[in-house]
Amino acid sequence: MIICHKFCQGQILAWSLLNILLLSACTAPKTESPTTSTPAGATETLRLLYWQAPTILNPHLARGNKDFEASRIVYEPLASYDKDGKFILILAAEIPTQANGGIAKDGKSVTWKLKPGVKWSDGQPFTAKDVVFTYQFVANSRVGATTLANYQSIKNVEAIDDYTVKINFLNPNPAWSLPFVGLNGAILPRHIFEKYNGSNAREAPGNLVPVGTGAYQVVEFKPGDTVIYAANPLFREPNKPFFKRIELKGGGDATSAARAVLQTGDVDFAWNLQVEAPILKQLEGAGKGKLDISFGSFVERIDINHTDPNKQTKEGERSSIEFPHPFFQDLSVRQAFNYAIDRDTINQQLYGSTGRPVANILVAPDIYNSPNTKYEFNLKKATDLLEQAGWRDTNGNSIRDKNGVEMNVILQTSVNPVRQKTQEIIKQGLTSIGVGVELKSIDGSIFFSGDPANPDTISRFQADLEMFSTGSFHPDPGAYLKGFTCGEIAQKKNNWSKSNYSRYCNPEYDKLWQQSNTELNPEKRRQLFIQMNDLLFKDVAIIPLVARADVNGISNRLIGVNSTPWDTDTWNIQDWQRQ
Repeated sequence: MIICHKFCQGQILAWSLLNILLLSACTAPKTESPTTSTPAGATETLRLLYWQAPTILNPHLARGNKDFEASRIVYEPLASYDKDGKFILILAAEIPTQANGGIAKDGKSVTWKLKPGVKWSDGQPFTAKDVVFTYQFVANSRVGATTLANYQSIKNVEAIDDYTVKINFLNPNPAWSLPFVGLNGAILPRHIFEKYNGSNAREAPGNLVPVGTGAYQVVEFKPGDTVIYAANPLFREPNKPFFKRIELKGGGDATSAARAVLQTGDVDFAWNLQVEAPILKQLEGAGKGKLDISFGSFVERIDINHTDPNKQTKEGERSSIEFPHPFFQDLSVRQAFNYAIDRDTINQQLYGSTGRPVANILVAPDIYNSPNTKYEFNLKKATDLLEQAGWRDTNGNSIRDKNGVEMNVILQTSVNPVRQKTQEIIKQGLTSIGVGVELKSIDGSIFFSGDPANPDTISRFQADLEMFSTGSFHPDPGAYLKGFTCGEIAQKKNNWSKSNYSRYCNPEYDKLWQQSNTELNPEKRRQLFIQMNDLLFKDVAIIPLVARADVNGISNRLIGVNSTPWDTDTWNIQDWQRQ
Protein backbone atom coordinates (compact mmCIF):
# COMPACT_ATOMS: atom_id res chain seq x y z
CA MET A 1 0.00 0.00 0.00
CA ILE A 2 1.21 3.45 -0.82
CA ILE A 3 1.43 6.48 1.43
CA CYS A 4 2.45 10.11 1.06
CA HIS A 5 3.57 12.83 3.47
CA LYS A 6 4.23 16.46 2.46
CA PHE A 7 7.76 17.83 2.29
CA CYS A 8 8.42 21.51 2.90
CA GLN A 9 7.81 23.00 -0.58
CA GLY A 10 8.65 19.62 -2.12
CA GLN A 11 12.38 19.95 -1.40
CA ILE A 12 14.60 17.46 0.39
CA LEU A 13 15.30 18.54 3.95
CA ALA A 14 18.92 18.82 4.97
CA TRP A 15 20.11 15.49 6.27
CA SER A 16 21.85 17.18 9.16
CA LEU A 17 18.43 17.82 10.69
CA LEU A 18 18.16 14.10 11.29
CA ASN A 19 20.86 14.32 13.92
CA ILE A 20 18.91 16.72 16.12
CA LEU A 21 17.44 14.96 19.13
CA LEU A 22 13.78 15.91 19.10
CA LEU A 23 11.90 15.86 22.36
CA SER A 24 9.04 13.87 20.87
CA ALA A 25 11.30 11.17 19.47
CA CYS A 26 11.45 7.69 20.93
CA THR A 27 14.87 6.43 21.96
CA ALA A 28 16.13 2.93 22.50
CA PRO A 29 16.53 1.47 25.98
CA LYS A 30 19.91 0.38 27.29
CA THR A 31 20.93 -3.07 26.14
CA GLU A 32 23.37 -5.70 27.27
CA SER A 33 26.98 -4.71 26.78
CA PRO A 34 27.87 -5.94 23.29
CA THR A 35 30.11 -8.94 22.99
CA THR A 36 31.10 -7.92 19.49
CA SER A 37 31.71 -4.58 17.83
CA THR A 38 30.62 -2.96 14.60
CA PRO A 39 32.55 -4.53 11.69
CA ALA A 40 35.81 -2.71 11.05
CA GLY A 41 34.95 -2.17 7.40
CA ALA A 42 31.60 -0.53 8.11
CA THR A 43 31.14 2.90 6.55
CA GLU A 44 29.34 5.71 8.27
CA THR A 45 25.76 6.29 7.13
CA LEU A 46 23.23 4.74 4.76
CA ARG A 47 20.54 7.28 3.80
CA LEU A 48 17.07 6.01 2.89
CA LEU A 49 14.23 8.23 1.69
CA TYR A 50 10.64 7.05 2.08
CA TRP A 51 8.21 9.67 0.88
CA GLN A 52 5.58 7.88 2.98
CA ALA A 53 6.72 8.08 6.57
CA PRO A 54 6.50 5.09 8.95
CA THR A 55 4.22 5.56 11.94
CA ILE A 56 4.65 2.25 13.80
CA LEU A 57 7.46 -0.33 13.99
CA ASN A 58 5.43 -3.45 14.80
CA PRO A 59 4.78 -5.32 11.54
CA HIS A 60 1.85 -7.23 13.03
CA LEU A 61 0.03 -3.99 13.75
CA ALA A 62 1.13 -2.21 10.56
CA ARG A 63 -1.24 -1.22 7.77
CA GLY A 64 1.00 0.42 5.17
CA ASN A 65 4.05 -0.95 3.37
CA LYS A 66 6.18 1.90 4.72
CA ASP A 67 5.70 0.50 8.24
CA PHE A 68 6.67 -3.02 7.12
CA GLU A 69 9.74 -1.59 5.38
CA ALA A 70 10.98 0.25 8.45
CA SER A 71 10.18 -2.67 10.78
CA ARG A 72 11.94 -5.23 8.60
CA ILE A 73 15.30 -3.55 9.21
CA VAL A 74 14.96 -4.77 12.81
CA TYR A 75 12.64 -7.80 12.78
CA GLU A 76 13.16 -11.05 10.88
CA PRO A 77 11.06 -14.09 9.89
CA LEU A 78 12.13 -17.72 9.89
CA ALA A 79 12.68 -17.61 6.14
CA SER A 80 11.72 -15.68 3.03
CA TYR A 81 11.68 -15.94 -0.77
CA ASP A 82 13.99 -14.26 -3.25
CA LYS A 83 12.79 -12.81 -6.57
CA ASP A 84 12.99 -16.27 -8.20
CA GLY A 85 10.78 -17.83 -5.53
CA LYS A 86 13.72 -19.63 -3.89
CA PHE A 87 13.54 -20.26 -0.13
CA ILE A 88 16.08 -18.20 1.82
CA LEU A 89 16.75 -19.22 5.42
CA ILE A 90 16.91 -16.40 7.98
CA LEU A 91 16.20 -17.47 11.56
CA ALA A 92 15.54 -21.08 10.55
CA ALA A 93 18.42 -23.53 10.30
CA GLU A 94 16.96 -25.73 7.55
CA ILE A 95 14.07 -25.87 5.12
CA PRO A 96 11.37 -28.32 6.26
CA THR A 97 10.74 -31.22 3.88
CA GLN A 98 9.04 -34.58 4.11
CA ALA A 99 12.47 -36.19 3.72
CA ASN A 100 13.90 -34.52 6.82
CA GLY A 101 10.69 -34.98 8.80
CA GLY A 102 9.83 -31.29 8.74
CA ILE A 103 6.58 -31.64 6.79
CA ALA A 104 4.04 -34.20 7.95
CA LYS A 105 2.81 -36.61 5.28
CA ASP A 106 -0.80 -35.74 6.08
CA GLY A 107 -0.07 -32.02 5.59
CA LYS A 108 -1.28 -31.16 9.10
CA SER A 109 1.98 -29.98 10.65
CA VAL A 110 5.39 -28.51 9.89
CA THR A 111 8.44 -28.51 12.15
CA TRP A 112 11.11 -25.82 11.92
CA LYS A 113 14.65 -26.09 13.26
CA LEU A 114 15.99 -22.72 14.47
CA LYS A 115 19.51 -21.32 14.32
CA PRO A 116 21.15 -21.63 17.75
CA GLY A 117 22.93 -18.76 19.46
CA VAL A 118 20.84 -15.95 17.96
CA LYS A 119 20.27 -13.03 20.31
CA TRP A 120 17.80 -10.17 20.44
CA SER A 121 19.48 -6.78 20.25
CA ASP A 122 19.09 -6.37 24.03
CA GLY A 123 21.13 -9.53 24.63
CA GLN A 124 18.28 -11.95 25.44
CA PRO A 125 18.40 -15.32 23.62
CA PHE A 126 16.06 -15.98 20.69
CA THR A 127 14.27 -19.33 21.15
CA ALA A 128 11.26 -21.31 20.01
CA LYS A 129 9.28 -19.67 22.82
CA ASP A 130 9.42 -16.41 20.88
CA VAL A 131 7.89 -18.11 17.84
CA VAL A 132 5.12 -19.59 19.99
CA PHE A 133 4.45 -16.20 21.55
CA THR A 134 4.29 -14.46 18.17
CA TYR A 135 1.51 -16.82 17.14
CA GLN A 136 -0.33 -16.21 20.42
CA PHE A 137 -0.01 -12.46 19.91
CA VAL A 138 -1.25 -12.50 16.31
CA ALA A 139 -4.09 -14.97 17.06
CA ASN A 140 -5.39 -12.96 20.02
CA SER A 141 -8.52 -11.20 18.74
CA ARG A 142 -8.06 -8.43 21.30
CA VAL A 143 -4.74 -7.52 19.70
CA GLY A 144 -6.28 -6.83 16.29
CA ALA A 145 -3.24 -8.00 14.33
CA THR A 146 -3.29 -6.99 10.68
CA THR A 147 -1.40 -10.15 9.68
CA LEU A 148 -3.93 -12.58 11.16
CA ALA A 149 -5.00 -14.03 7.80
CA ASN A 150 -1.58 -15.68 7.50
CA TYR A 151 -2.04 -17.59 10.76
CA GLN A 152 -5.71 -18.61 10.86
CA SER A 153 -5.02 -22.09 9.52
CA ILE A 154 -3.05 -22.88 12.71
CA LYS A 155 -4.41 -25.04 15.53
CA ASN A 156 -1.47 -24.40 17.86
CA VAL A 157 2.29 -23.86 17.93
CA GLU A 158 4.57 -25.93 20.18
CA ALA A 159 8.13 -25.36 21.39
CA ILE A 160 9.60 -28.88 21.23
CA ASP A 161 12.86 -27.53 22.62
CA ASP A 162 14.69 -24.19 22.52
CA TYR A 163 15.54 -24.59 18.84
CA THR A 164 12.63 -26.63 17.49
CA VAL A 165 9.12 -25.36 16.88
CA LYS A 166 6.16 -27.35 15.57
CA ILE A 167 3.15 -25.75 13.88
CA ASN A 168 -0.03 -27.84 13.95
CA PHE A 169 -2.74 -26.96 11.44
CA LEU A 170 -6.49 -27.32 11.75
CA ASN A 171 -6.63 -29.15 8.43
CA PRO A 172 -4.21 -30.45 5.79
CA ASN A 173 -2.49 -27.25 4.75
CA PRO A 174 -0.89 -26.78 1.32
CA ALA A 175 0.35 -23.32 2.43
CA TRP A 176 2.48 -24.58 5.31
CA SER A 177 5.17 -22.00 4.48
CA LEU A 178 2.84 -19.04 4.98
CA PRO A 179 3.14 -18.50 8.76
CA PHE A 180 6.39 -16.95 10.01
CA VAL A 181 7.76 -16.52 6.48
CA GLY A 182 8.36 -13.36 4.47
CA LEU A 183 6.92 -9.92 5.08
CA ASN A 184 4.13 -11.09 7.41
CA GLY A 185 6.33 -13.58 9.25
CA ALA A 186 8.35 -11.39 11.62
CA ILE A 187 9.07 -12.96 15.02
CA LEU A 188 8.42 -10.76 18.07
CA PRO A 189 10.38 -11.01 21.35
CA ARG A 190 8.22 -12.55 24.04
CA HIS A 191 9.97 -10.73 26.87
CA ILE A 192 9.12 -7.36 25.29
CA PHE A 193 5.47 -7.94 24.33
CA GLU A 194 4.10 -10.52 26.78
CA LYS A 195 2.56 -7.78 28.96
CA TYR A 196 0.89 -6.29 25.88
CA ASN A 197 -0.79 -9.38 24.45
CA GLY A 198 -4.32 -8.00 24.44
CA SER A 199 -6.35 -4.86 23.92
CA ASN A 200 -3.34 -2.83 25.12
CA ALA A 201 -1.16 -4.09 22.25
CA ARG A 202 -0.92 -0.68 20.59
CA GLU A 203 0.36 0.81 23.84
CA ALA A 204 3.50 -1.36 23.87
CA PRO A 205 6.74 0.66 23.93
CA GLY A 206 8.16 -1.98 21.60
CA ASN A 207 5.92 -0.65 18.82
CA LEU A 208 8.10 2.45 18.71
CA VAL A 209 11.46 1.19 19.99
CA PRO A 210 11.66 -2.41 18.74
CA VAL A 211 14.06 -5.06 19.94
CA GLY A 212 14.89 -7.38 17.05
CA THR A 213 17.35 -9.94 15.71
CA GLY A 214 18.17 -8.01 12.56
CA ALA A 215 21.38 -6.31 11.49
CA TYR A 216 20.35 -2.92 12.85
CA GLN A 217 18.63 -1.60 15.96
CA VAL A 218 16.54 1.54 16.43
CA VAL A 219 18.11 4.33 18.45
CA GLU A 220 15.58 7.05 17.65
CA PHE A 221 12.12 7.10 16.11
CA LYS A 222 9.88 10.06 15.45
CA PRO A 223 6.63 8.63 14.00
CA GLY A 224 5.69 10.24 10.71
CA ASP A 225 9.20 11.61 10.23
CA THR A 226 12.47 9.85 11.00
CA VAL A 227 13.97 6.53 12.10
CA ILE A 228 17.64 6.36 13.11
CA TYR A 229 19.26 2.93 13.30
CA ALA A 230 22.67 1.79 14.49
CA ALA A 231 24.46 -1.44 13.61
CA ASN A 232 23.39 -4.23 15.95
CA PRO A 233 26.64 -5.42 17.64
CA LEU A 234 24.96 -8.75 18.49
CA PHE A 235 24.01 -9.58 14.89
CA ARG A 236 24.88 -13.21 14.17
CA GLU A 237 26.53 -12.83 10.73
CA PRO A 238 30.26 -12.01 10.96
CA ASN A 239 31.51 -8.73 9.45
CA LYS A 240 27.99 -7.49 8.82
CA PRO A 241 26.28 -5.08 8.46
CA PHE A 242 28.32 -2.71 6.30
CA PHE A 243 27.05 0.60 7.71
CA LYS A 244 27.40 1.99 11.21
CA ARG A 245 24.18 3.96 10.93
CA ILE A 246 21.00 4.22 8.88
CA GLU A 247 18.96 7.39 8.54
CA LEU A 248 15.47 6.68 7.21
CA LYS A 249 13.77 9.95 6.40
CA GLY A 250 10.03 9.88 5.80
CA GLY A 251 7.89 12.46 4.07
CA GLY A 252 7.89 14.58 0.96
CA ASP A 253 6.68 13.39 -2.40
CA ALA A 254 7.72 10.71 -4.84
CA THR A 255 9.15 13.12 -7.43
CA SER A 256 11.41 14.83 -4.88
CA ALA A 257 12.53 11.42 -3.66
CA ALA A 258 13.40 10.36 -7.21
CA ARG A 259 15.35 13.57 -7.73
CA ALA A 260 17.30 13.07 -4.49
CA VAL A 261 18.68 9.69 -5.54
CA LEU A 262 18.84 9.98 -9.34
CA GLN A 263 19.80 13.62 -9.93
CA THR A 264 21.37 15.22 -6.85
CA GLY A 265 22.74 12.08 -5.19
CA ASP A 266 21.70 13.27 -1.72
CA VAL A 267 20.43 9.82 -0.70
CA ASP A 268 21.42 6.22 -1.31
CA PHE A 269 17.98 4.67 -1.74
CA ALA A 270 14.55 6.11 -2.54
CA TRP A 271 11.51 3.87 -2.14
CA ASN A 272 8.38 3.36 -4.22
CA LEU A 273 8.87 5.96 -6.94
CA GLN A 274 5.28 6.27 -8.14
CA VAL A 275 6.23 9.03 -10.57
CA GLU A 276 5.16 9.62 -14.16
CA ALA A 277 7.33 7.56 -16.50
CA PRO A 278 8.74 10.48 -18.60
CA ILE A 279 9.88 12.30 -15.44
CA LEU A 280 11.63 9.18 -14.12
CA LYS A 281 13.45 8.72 -17.43
CA GLN A 282 14.60 12.33 -17.41
CA LEU A 283 15.86 12.16 -13.82
CA GLU A 284 17.70 8.89 -14.42
CA GLY A 285 19.56 10.61 -17.24
CA ALA A 286 21.44 12.72 -14.68
CA GLY A 287 23.62 9.67 -14.01
CA LYS A 288 23.76 9.71 -10.20
CA GLY A 289 21.59 6.64 -9.75
CA LYS A 290 19.52 4.02 -11.48
CA LEU A 291 15.96 2.71 -11.37
CA ASP A 292 15.30 -0.76 -10.03
CA ILE A 293 12.09 -1.94 -11.73
CA SER A 294 10.56 -5.31 -10.93
CA PHE A 295 7.04 -6.59 -11.45
CA GLY A 296 5.38 -8.62 -8.71
CA SER A 297 1.83 -9.02 -7.49
CA PHE A 298 0.89 -5.40 -6.84
CA VAL A 299 -2.16 -3.98 -8.59
CA GLU A 300 -3.39 -0.41 -8.43
CA ARG A 301 -7.10 -0.89 -7.86
CA ILE A 302 -10.37 0.83 -7.04
CA ASP A 303 -12.26 -0.63 -4.13
CA ILE A 304 -16.02 -0.33 -4.46
CA ASN A 305 -17.82 0.23 -1.18
CA HIS A 306 -20.60 -2.36 -1.01
CA THR A 307 -21.98 -0.61 2.08
CA ASP A 308 -23.44 2.86 2.55
CA PRO A 309 -20.81 5.35 3.77
CA ASN A 310 -23.48 7.96 4.51
CA LYS A 311 -25.60 5.97 6.96
CA GLN A 312 -24.51 5.04 10.46
CA THR A 313 -25.56 2.48 13.02
CA LYS A 314 -26.75 3.29 16.53
CA GLU A 315 -23.13 2.83 17.61
CA GLY A 316 -22.02 5.46 15.08
CA GLU A 317 -20.43 3.06 12.57
CA ARG A 318 -20.51 4.19 8.95
CA SER A 319 -19.87 1.85 6.00
CA SER A 320 -21.54 -0.85 8.05
CA ILE A 321 -22.75 -4.16 6.64
CA GLU A 322 -26.07 -3.21 8.24
CA PHE A 323 -26.69 -0.74 5.37
CA PRO A 324 -26.00 -1.85 1.76
CA HIS A 325 -24.81 0.77 -0.69
CA PRO A 326 -27.71 2.56 -2.42
CA PHE A 327 -26.58 1.68 -5.94
CA PHE A 328 -23.43 -0.48 -5.86
CA GLN A 329 -25.52 -3.46 -4.75
CA ASP A 330 -26.68 -3.56 -8.39
CA LEU A 331 -24.23 -5.56 -10.52
CA SER A 332 -25.24 -3.55 -13.61
CA VAL A 333 -24.07 -0.35 -11.93
CA ARG A 334 -20.72 -1.88 -10.97
CA GLN A 335 -20.30 -3.15 -14.52
CA ALA A 336 -21.07 0.31 -15.89
CA PHE A 337 -18.40 1.90 -13.70
CA ASN A 338 -15.92 -0.73 -14.86
CA TYR A 339 -16.62 0.02 -18.53
CA ALA A 340 -16.21 3.78 -17.90
CA ILE A 341 -12.58 3.57 -16.75
CA ASP A 342 -9.88 4.07 -19.37
CA ARG A 343 -7.02 1.85 -18.16
CA ASP A 344 -4.97 2.25 -21.35
CA THR A 345 -4.83 6.03 -21.02
CA ILE A 346 -3.95 5.76 -17.32
CA ASN A 347 -1.08 3.40 -18.10
CA GLN A 348 0.23 5.15 -21.21
CA GLN A 349 0.20 8.65 -19.75
CA LEU A 350 1.26 7.89 -16.19
CA TYR A 351 3.01 4.52 -15.84
CA GLY A 352 4.60 3.64 -19.16
CA SER A 353 7.01 0.74 -18.79
CA THR A 354 6.40 0.60 -15.02
CA GLY A 355 2.79 -0.54 -15.43
CA ARG A 356 0.53 -2.91 -17.32
CA PRO A 357 -3.26 -2.42 -17.60
CA VAL A 358 -5.07 -5.43 -16.15
CA ALA A 359 -8.46 -7.02 -15.57
CA ASN A 360 -7.24 -9.50 -12.94
CA ILE A 361 -6.74 -8.91 -9.25
CA LEU A 362 -4.36 -11.89 -9.04
CA VAL A 363 -1.45 -11.34 -11.43
CA ALA A 364 1.51 -13.15 -9.86
CA PRO A 365 3.00 -15.69 -9.78
CA ASP A 366 2.20 -15.99 -13.48
CA ILE A 367 0.78 -19.52 -13.14
CA TYR A 368 -2.20 -17.96 -11.32
CA ASN A 369 -2.78 -15.12 -13.80
CA SER A 370 -6.13 -16.00 -15.37
CA PRO A 371 -6.34 -16.07 -19.19
CA ASN A 372 -10.14 -15.91 -19.05
CA THR A 373 -10.68 -12.20 -18.48
CA LYS A 374 -10.21 -8.93 -20.35
CA TYR A 375 -10.96 -5.30 -19.64
CA GLU A 376 -12.83 -2.96 -21.97
CA PHE A 377 -13.29 0.81 -22.06
CA ASN A 378 -16.74 1.36 -23.56
CA LEU A 379 -18.79 4.39 -22.58
CA LYS A 380 -21.78 3.29 -24.68
CA LYS A 381 -22.03 -0.05 -22.85
CA ALA A 382 -21.69 1.81 -19.56
CA THR A 383 -24.48 4.22 -20.47
CA ASP A 384 -26.78 1.44 -21.70
CA LEU A 385 -26.33 -0.53 -18.48
CA LEU A 386 -27.28 2.45 -16.33
CA GLU A 387 -30.30 3.20 -18.53
CA GLN A 388 -31.49 -0.40 -18.31
CA ALA A 389 -31.04 -0.34 -14.53
CA GLY A 390 -33.35 2.69 -14.32
CA TRP A 391 -30.75 5.32 -13.57
CA ARG A 392 -31.67 8.43 -15.58
CA ASP A 393 -31.27 12.17 -15.20
CA THR A 394 -34.83 13.14 -14.29
CA ASN A 395 -34.13 16.66 -13.02
CA GLY A 396 -31.76 17.98 -15.69
CA ASN A 397 -28.69 18.43 -13.47
CA SER A 398 -26.51 16.07 -15.60
CA ILE A 399 -26.42 13.48 -12.79
CA ARG A 400 -28.38 10.26 -12.97
CA ASP A 401 -30.87 9.50 -10.25
CA LYS A 402 -33.36 6.83 -9.23
CA ASN A 403 -36.06 6.84 -6.56
CA GLY A 404 -34.78 10.15 -5.23
CA VAL A 405 -31.15 8.99 -4.96
CA GLU A 406 -28.55 10.95 -6.94
CA MET A 407 -25.65 8.97 -8.40
CA ASN A 408 -22.93 10.96 -6.65
CA VAL A 409 -19.71 9.31 -5.49
CA ILE A 410 -16.62 10.28 -3.52
CA LEU A 411 -13.38 8.77 -4.86
CA GLN A 412 -10.59 8.93 -2.30
CA THR A 413 -6.91 8.05 -2.42
CA SER A 414 -3.57 9.13 -0.96
CA VAL A 415 -1.73 12.31 -1.92
CA ASN A 416 0.49 11.58 -4.93
CA PRO A 417 0.66 13.33 -8.36
CA VAL A 418 0.19 10.07 -10.28
CA ARG A 419 -2.84 9.18 -8.19
CA GLN A 420 -4.37 12.64 -8.51
CA LYS A 421 -3.97 12.48 -12.29
CA THR A 422 -5.46 8.98 -12.27
CA GLN A 423 -8.41 10.35 -10.32
CA GLU A 424 -8.96 13.01 -13.01
CA ILE A 425 -8.99 10.42 -15.81
CA ILE A 426 -11.46 8.29 -13.87
CA LYS A 427 -13.63 11.31 -13.10
CA GLN A 428 -13.73 12.26 -16.77
CA GLY A 429 -15.06 8.83 -17.75
CA LEU A 430 -17.63 8.64 -14.97
CA THR A 431 -18.86 12.21 -15.51
CA SER A 432 -19.45 11.44 -19.19
CA ILE A 433 -21.94 8.70 -18.24
CA GLY A 434 -23.84 10.90 -15.79
CA VAL A 435 -22.10 10.23 -12.47
CA GLY A 436 -21.30 13.07 -10.08
CA VAL A 437 -17.73 12.65 -8.82
CA GLU A 438 -16.02 14.34 -5.89
CA LEU A 439 -12.30 13.71 -5.58
CA LYS A 440 -10.67 13.43 -2.16
CA SER A 441 -6.94 13.19 -1.44
CA ILE A 442 -5.72 12.14 2.00
CA ASP A 443 -2.21 12.38 3.38
CA GLY A 444 -0.72 8.90 3.17
CA SER A 445 0.39 8.93 6.81
CA ILE A 446 -3.31 9.06 7.67
CA PHE A 447 -4.79 7.03 4.79
CA PHE A 448 -2.59 4.01 5.49
CA SER A 449 -2.07 4.51 9.20
CA GLY A 450 -4.42 1.76 10.39
CA ASP A 451 -5.53 4.09 13.19
CA PRO A 452 -8.99 2.78 14.17
CA ALA A 453 -9.93 6.18 15.56
CA ASN A 454 -9.35 8.01 12.27
CA PRO A 455 -12.27 7.98 9.77
CA ASP A 456 -10.00 8.72 6.80
CA THR A 457 -8.14 5.40 6.68
CA ILE A 458 -8.54 2.82 3.93
CA SER A 459 -10.08 0.36 6.37
CA ARG A 460 -12.72 2.76 7.70
CA PHE A 461 -13.56 3.60 4.03
CA GLN A 462 -16.10 6.37 4.51
CA ALA A 463 -16.37 7.03 0.79
CA ASP A 464 -17.90 5.29 -2.23
CA LEU A 465 -14.67 4.44 -4.04
CA GLU A 466 -11.05 4.35 -2.95
CA MET A 467 -7.85 3.76 -4.87
CA PHE A 468 -4.61 2.21 -3.69
CA SER A 469 -2.22 -0.61 -4.49
CA THR A 470 -1.71 -3.97 -2.86
CA GLY A 471 -1.06 -7.61 -3.68
CA SER A 472 0.12 -10.90 -2.29
CA PHE A 473 3.31 -10.86 -0.24
CA HIS A 474 3.85 -14.59 -0.66
CA PRO A 475 4.19 -16.85 -3.72
CA ASP A 476 1.18 -18.70 -2.34
CA PRO A 477 -1.76 -16.27 -2.79
CA GLY A 478 -4.14 -18.07 -0.42
CA ALA A 479 -3.95 -15.53 2.41
CA TYR A 480 -4.26 -12.63 -0.05
CA LEU A 481 -7.39 -14.09 -1.65
CA LYS A 482 -8.86 -14.69 1.78
CA GLY A 483 -9.07 -10.91 2.01
CA PHE A 484 -12.19 -11.00 -0.17
CA THR A 485 -14.15 -13.44 2.01
CA CYS A 486 -17.11 -12.42 4.16
CA GLY A 487 -15.26 -13.16 7.39
CA GLU A 488 -12.52 -10.66 6.55
CA ILE A 489 -14.76 -7.59 6.32
CA ALA A 490 -13.23 -4.62 8.13
CA GLN A 491 -15.73 -3.33 10.68
CA LYS A 492 -15.98 -1.79 14.11
CA LYS A 493 -16.23 -5.09 15.98
CA ASN A 494 -12.76 -6.12 14.73
CA ASN A 495 -11.35 -2.60 15.10
CA TRP A 496 -11.25 -2.32 11.29
CA SER A 497 -8.15 -4.54 11.36
CA LYS A 498 -9.18 -6.95 8.59
CA SER A 499 -8.42 -6.53 4.91
CA ASN A 500 -11.79 -6.75 3.14
CA TYR A 501 -12.16 -2.99 2.95
CA SER A 502 -14.82 -3.10 0.21
CA ARG A 503 -17.17 -5.15 2.43
CA TYR A 504 -17.76 -7.54 -0.49
CA CYS A 505 -19.46 -10.78 0.52
CA ASN A 506 -20.32 -13.73 -1.72
CA PRO A 507 -20.88 -17.23 -0.22
CA GLU A 508 -19.90 -18.78 -3.57
CA TYR A 509 -16.50 -17.12 -3.35
CA ASP A 510 -16.09 -18.20 0.28
CA LYS A 511 -16.78 -21.80 -0.71
CA LEU A 512 -14.06 -21.72 -3.37
CA TRP A 513 -11.59 -20.27 -0.89
CA GLN A 514 -12.39 -22.96 1.68
CA GLN A 515 -11.73 -25.61 -0.97
CA SER A 516 -8.39 -24.05 -1.89
CA ASN A 517 -7.36 -23.87 1.75
CA THR A 518 -7.20 -27.67 2.09
CA GLU A 519 -6.51 -28.79 -1.49
CA LEU A 520 -3.12 -30.50 -1.54
CA ASN A 521 -3.06 -31.13 -5.30
CA PRO A 522 -1.12 -28.17 -6.78
CA GLU A 523 -2.93 -28.16 -10.14
CA LYS A 524 -6.41 -28.38 -8.62
CA ARG A 525 -5.48 -25.61 -6.22
CA ARG A 526 -4.20 -23.45 -9.07
CA GLN A 527 -7.51 -23.82 -10.87
CA LEU A 528 -9.39 -22.84 -7.71
CA PHE A 529 -7.34 -19.65 -7.44
CA ILE A 530 -8.13 -18.80 -11.06
CA GLN A 531 -11.83 -19.48 -10.46
CA MET A 532 -11.75 -17.12 -7.48
CA ASN A 533 -10.11 -14.38 -9.54
CA ASP A 534 -12.64 -14.88 -12.33
CA LEU A 535 -15.55 -14.66 -9.90
CA LEU A 536 -14.21 -11.38 -8.49
CA PHE A 537 -13.92 -10.12 -12.08
CA LYS A 538 -17.43 -11.27 -13.05
CA ASP A 539 -18.91 -9.76 -9.89
CA VAL A 540 -16.93 -6.52 -10.26
CA ALA A 541 -16.14 -6.89 -6.57
CA ILE A 542 -13.40 -4.31 -7.08
CA ILE A 543 -11.90 -2.69 -10.19
CA PRO A 544 -8.25 -3.57 -10.97
CA LEU A 545 -6.50 -0.86 -12.98
CA VAL A 546 -2.77 -1.35 -13.50
CA ALA A 547 -0.26 -3.99 -12.44
CA ARG A 548 2.39 -1.77 -10.90
CA ALA A 549 6.08 -2.52 -10.90
CA ASP A 550 8.05 -2.05 -7.72
CA VAL A 551 10.14 1.00 -8.66
CA ASN A 552 12.98 2.16 -6.43
CA GLY A 553 15.89 4.51 -6.98
CA ILE A 554 19.37 3.27 -6.07
CA SER A 555 22.51 5.38 -5.92
CA ASN A 556 25.39 4.29 -8.16
CA ARG A 557 27.52 4.07 -5.02
CA LEU A 558 25.27 1.43 -3.40
CA ILE A 559 25.41 -2.31 -4.11
CA GLY A 560 23.77 -5.39 -2.62
CA VAL A 561 20.12 -4.36 -3.04
CA ASN A 562 18.25 -7.46 -4.18
CA SER A 563 14.54 -6.74 -4.51
CA THR A 564 11.92 -9.46 -4.25
CA PRO A 565 8.14 -9.21 -4.64
CA TRP A 566 7.72 -11.54 -1.66
CA ASP A 567 9.22 -9.38 1.07
CA THR A 568 10.09 -5.76 1.80
CA ASP A 569 12.80 -3.95 -0.14
CA THR A 570 14.86 -3.87 3.06
CA TRP A 571 14.73 -7.63 3.55
CA ASN A 572 18.47 -8.13 2.88
CA ILE A 573 19.72 -4.78 4.16
CA GLN A 574 22.58 -6.53 5.98
CA ASP A 575 24.12 -7.07 2.53
CA TRP A 576 23.87 -3.45 1.33
CA GLN A 577 27.24 -1.71 1.04
CA ARG A 578 29.16 1.00 -0.77
CA GLN A 579 30.71 0.30 -4.16
